[in-house]
Amino acid sequence: MKPIVKKAIEEYQCSGCISGHNTECFEPCDTGVGCGKHYAGTGVTFMGKIFLGMPKGFNRLGKDESMHPYIFEETEDFGAYDKFNVPVWKYYDEENGCTLVRGLQPRLNIPFIHVIIADKRDKLNCLELTKEDLLKMD
Repeated sequence: MKPIVKKAIEEYQCSGCISGHNTECFEPCDTGVGCGKHYAGTGVTFMGKIFLGMPKGFNRLGKDESMHPYIFEETEDFGAYDKFNVPVWKYYDEENGCTLVRGLQPRLNIPFIHVIIADKRDKLNCLELTKEDLLKMD
C-alpha cells in the first residue's frame, strides 16, 4: 500500500473507527482503496455518530449509520459524477493533500463521502467550501 494511501486511511477512517487506531484489522474495500471494515464508533450527544477524522461538514453520518468515507487515488477510480452520483460540496484539505467530496445518489437517496488523494477541485462541478465555511459549521 502506498504511504499516502495508508496516511489517508489512518486520518479519515481509522481515527474515528470503532476499532480505533488499530490498523491491523484493515481489510481492502471493494470500492476504492479505503478500509472495508471501517465503522464509525464515535458518538456525540444530539448529533449521533461522526467520522472523527473528517472536518466539519463531512463528519456527520446523519441517519445512515452504515455510511463510511470511500478513499480513491483518482476521480476515475469510482466512475463518474453524473445524475446518479451528484457531488454537492468539495473541499481541499491542504494538510493531507486530499479533496473531500460530499454528495448524494438521488435515485437511491444515499449520501456519500469521497476522499480523493490529490487536488481534484478543478474536475468537480459543485460548491467549493473554504476553511472559513467549515469553521462556521456547528
